[in-house]
Amino acid sequence: MLPKNLPDAFKNPMSTNHPPLCDYTDSDYQSTFWDAGERRYEDAVEAAALQQLMGRPGKLMLELGAGAGRNTQRYGDWKRVVLLDYSRTQLEQARQRLGDDPRYLYVAADIYKLPFVNGLFDGATMIRTLHHMAEPRAALASVHRVLAGGAEFILEFANKRNLKSMGRYFLGKQNWSPYKPEPVEFVALNYNFHPRTMRFLLRSLDFEIEEQLAVSHFRAGFFKKHIPQNILVSMDRLLQPTGAIMQLTPSIFSRLSRSGFTLPVAEGEFFQCPACGQALPLVEASQVCPSCGSSWEYRDGIYDFRAGEHVQA
Repeated sequence: MLPKNLPDAFKNPMSTNHPPLCDYTDSDYQSTFWDAGERRYEDAVEAAALQQLMGRPGKLMLELGAGAGRNTQRYGDWKRVVLLDYSRTQLEQARQRLGDDPRYLYVAADIYKLPFVNGLFDGATMIRTLHHMAEPRAALASVHRVLAGGAEFILEFANKRNLKSMGRYFLGKQNWSPYKPEPVEFVALNYNFHPRTMRFLLRSLDFEIEEQLAVSHFRAGFFKKHIPQNILVSMDRLLQPTGAIMQLTPSIFSRLSRSGFTLPVAEGEFFQCPACGQALPLVEASQVCPSCGSSWEYRDGIYDFRAGEHVQA
């Protein structure tokens, strides 16, 4: 049943106007948020969740919102991983981190207009990315299109109905309700979602929810200050399976499978022109679409298929 009071971004494929994009170009997000060490706990419990959810590795994975490649090496058993991010500079950092390993392909692109042919990937991940999506339904529909039938998709989303937000709402320190189904934009292009709404959305897009984990139980500074990290991570790992019953943590991880049948990808096809949908080959060179004449750049090991508006992070 459709939850009441949902915005059009949850009901419709995509609005007429292109949604704004969060752009991490020239951002020091990786160094200040992760490399500085203050988020070691979050990184460790997310690694534990990925380890729990990852199934049998396949041939080609799409890492959506790959950023500087924080999680990429955790998919080491996959034959090839495509790192996709809107920010070219984040992908440059990922190349510096990972080197010129031929297993990795770097693509700067818009998630609403993914530059790949239908059914190309047999796996995908999207971690700490959906919370930047003004139109999550359109973004997830785009992901569904490029996945093969039965493909595994690991998705993380920020949960508005977590214990901290419920406590703050009860004490009158927060003006938005964690219980209402609509998402809350607490900072520009930063959204928290209700887990029930997300389950509805995913099922309406023909994603089957196979497993769900509640992650980051002890994110509050008090715990990280007074309890050793290894103990916190072990406790969180033990509690993560409770996500199958209740979702009260700020981060929810799900293993999904893409329902439905997809036709095999034609030989020589890989990319798809974001402007017109024409199939394009995988070549280490810039390309001009033979159908619409759009130009797409390949430079310094990064394919650039970006177009449209963006908001600086």
